[in-house]
Amino acid sequence: MVVFLVVASIFSIGDWWAVQAAKKSFEYVCKPLATVSFLAAAIAISNAESLPHTWRIVALVFCLLGDVFLMLPRDAFVPGLASFAIAQICFAVSLLAQDVTSTRLVVGLVIVVPTSLFLARRFVKSISTSGHKELVAPVVVYMMVIAAMAISAIAGGTAIGIAGAAFFMLSDSLIAEHRFVKERSWQPVGIMVTYHLALAGLSLGLV
Repeated sequence: MVVFLVVASIFSIGDWWAVQAAKKSFEYVCKPLATVSFLAAAIAISNAESLPHTWRIVALVFCLLGDVFLMLPRDAFVPGLASFAIAQICFAVSLLAQDVTSTRLVVGLVIVVPTSLFLARRFVKSISTSGHKELVAPVVVYMMVIAAMAISAIAGGTAIGIAGAAFFMLSDSLIAEHRFVKERSWQPVGIMVTYHLALAGLSLGLV
């Protein structure tokens, strides 16, 4: 497992450099291979045959599929969004199969729901005014799904898993901010750094 994590780290850093330097060909190699390496690390965990870990592995497969869609030269934002939505559902199922407590569930609801409503209002407003109203429904559905995943992480995940879920929400928020609200030069790298931290956390945080 450690070897796969080292390889994942190498490809992740390579992807960050490729995004910063606008080296698309290098990004096409490093981005999916980083996810594959995190997937391999998850599979290598000793109790990966348990039901929660099976769902986690399926989730990482859909993350890989989403990576591919979002890297394509043509705009495949909606298929990519759908792939990641399925991944979030699988992560949530895996997390809910852990030791969920009612107290932690309430804490998750109190933290995640207001945050998600604030972000949804911000992004939906920007999407509607940017002439892409057809994306409002897919984005809202996705935000509901990832919010459910984050709540599930707080309710039943380990500290590392909770951190992974938080980084996933941050990464996706940066994507929406960059795509629909305002582009900033640091955002593309920030998206990938937080995304890879999310994969690391969710790959390791369900043990």
